[in-house]
Amino acid sequence: MSTAASAPIPPLLQRLLDDAAVFPPGNATLSQAFTGHREHRSAWYSDLVGVLLLPASAAKEAAAQLRPDERIEIGVIGDQPLAQLSTTLSGIDPRLPVQQVEAAVAKRGEDPQPGLRALLSMLAEHGLMGYAEIPLTWGLLEALDTVAEARAAGQPVAAKFRTGGLAAELFPTPMELAAVICACRDRQLPFKLTAGLHHAVRHTDPETGFVHHGFLNVLAGACAAAEGAEVADVAAVIGTTQPLTLMEAARTRRQADRPLWVGYGTCSIAEPLEDLVQLGLLGL
Repeated sequence: MSTAASAPIPPLLQRLLDDAAVFPPGNATLSQAFTGHREHRSAWYSDLVGVLLLPASAAKEAAAQLRPDERIEIGVIGDQPLAQLSTTLSGIDPRLPVQQVEAAVAKRGEDPQPGLRALLSMLAEHGLMGYAEIPLTWGLLEALDTVAEARAAGQPVAAKFRTGGLAAELFPTPMELAAVICACRDRQLPFKLTAGLHHAVRHTDPETGFVHHGFLNVLAGACAAAEGAEVADVAAVIGTTQPLTLMEAARTRRQADRPLWVGYGTCSIAEPLEDLVQLGLLGL
């Protein structure tokens, strides 16, 4: 057995990656996604992988992919209006236990409060864990206050932010991302990320010219924030392109639980896994 195959996933990296194979740019079919997720769940790196993410619009038909007596934990991404999403959640096959619901509460520039309060109400109705996707624009801090208040009152809810997309403005700057991480820190609020985190270290996509955040940068930045770093210092970590700095930050904390950052959905488990192995953070 290889060293990588025998090495456990350290606490810092456990369940870092939710399996978003059916979402762009991967666009796997349901059949491909379920086959791939089974492989991930039985692989040596299985503890690195969280739930299988499915759009709400496909949740009902997804049950046809299950084998007899099989159960697969899923996360539901709300690609429907909240009223319709609530009905969908009631009809999901119990062999696909829903571990989390993730839904955008507003478009960029809209007041997030009405959608946020509607989402919180729906989550409470169904007794489910949820992630409120909040735009990094006007109304952000007040929305974080609302999520933190709900969480403090006992509701299992956290924040979610986008770190990429098909336009340059969907990629927050290191300072913007550092500021929202520290804002979550100050509110004792976990957060999840989505989009753009394809590789470990900050880099420029040669096809689009967009600068992508590295997931290892985010991890190191979240650790620094949790330890009391100021926004500028967290931004410096998020903005670095030096792998050694990030590798050392991860190695020194590998046996600690990951603070603040719940993780992120990726359409390719293979890409971040390969980066972690190449950087020597897995398989040691």
